[in-house]
Amino acid sequence: MQLSIVVPTYNEAPNIAELVRRVAAVVDGRAGMGLDAEIVFVDDSTDTTPEVIREVAAGAPLPVRLIHRERAVGGLGGAVIAGLEAAEADACVVMDGDLQHPPEEIRALWHRFSRGDVDVVIASRYAGGGTSSGLADRTRVMVSKASTAVTRAMFPIRLKDVSDPMTGFFLIDRRTVEAEQLKPRGFKILLEILARRPLRVAEVPFDFADRHAGESKASVRQGVHFLAQLTALRFGKMSLFAIIGGLGAIANVAIVWALTQLGVDYIVAAIVAAEATIVGNFLLQERFVFQDMRESASGVWLRFAKSFAFNNAEALVRIPIVAMMVSTGHVSAVLATAITLVVAFFVRFLFHSLVVYAPRKPGVEPSRARRFVEELDAEAVQPGEL
Repeated sequence: MQLSIVVPTYNEAPNIAELVRRVAAVVDGRAGMGLDAEIVFVDDSTDTTPEVIREVAAGAPLPVRLIHRERAVGGLGGAVIAGLEAAEADACVVMDGDLQHPPEEIRALWHRFSRGDVDVVIASRYAGGGTSSGLADRTRVMVSKASTAVTRAMFPIRLKDVSDPMTGFFLIDRRTVEAEQLKPRGFKILLEILARRPLRVAEVPFDFADRHAGESKASVRQGVHFLAQLTALRFGKMSLFAIIGGLGAIANVAIVWALTQLGVDYIVAAIVAAEATIVGNFLLQERFVFQDMRESASGVWLRFAKSFAFNNAEALVRIPIVAMMVSTGHVSAVLATAITLVVAFFVRFLFHSLVVYAPRKPGVEPSRARRFVEELDAEAVQPGEL
């Protein structure tokens, strides 16, 4: 097998037959490239997409395989990794199933890759004559370009030769992908791959087409996922924890200020603010910081109980210190609250990493303070280039 085409799908039933037909026309030996190629669908669908893939595969002129995942671990990024691991060929094209990535561009990707001097060839909307006309409207074009600019600014060395790190259309030598290094948590898997280690990159322009059928999966929720992925990738767990803690601290200080302005005693205000932010911080940490550790940890209610109990114990220690700073040090309630929250951050992070999200007993070996909190979150997630 010379080429594997990995297609992650989620409810793309109307597009499957046309996608397979056009891919086959490109790689076929008579009119196309004459490659031994296969299509690997990694499917997380809730509609009839898997049945349609099986039907189309039965009459397809090239091998078509289906991996249907009952649980969409890692989202689209996790699906791509599963496809790369299952592929027969080392050269793998990754593309969407909605035909916004025109299969005819596989030819250009392959020709550039076959020179042998690069590890990944990216189909770019922003290089040469590439276009992003398939984006639904001017707002999406603007959001796409802005997020691309921010991403490149955050990885100025790794992405210096990459005009479109957000594309989902690329050809990669899968031997250069170290799956255990990756933490797929969303839909920008190319960014994850490029940020984790240096690769030799080339780009070819392509025209981002309109969807063939079905509805776009783009949403505000995906945007939030992307921001969380970008932050964690650039700064690591501890920094993401700090950002959420910072938001909680701002909320905490704001609640203290608002309640004291209304005449509430500052001690009562500090207690109310602490309880509100404890709950809010836990929900955000579950969703964006420790989501990859939840499965091996205790159940959600026990995690919440540990977190809630610890944070309240910490507050019981911290609030008298705030009171002492206000009464004897003549520091304002707001400033005293802010100072003690900064100190508490480090203790909270260690407790949550080592206790709240500690793996359940079977098959557990780490510790030594969980390998010093996984080597301080793998040195705050490397590529140290800012």
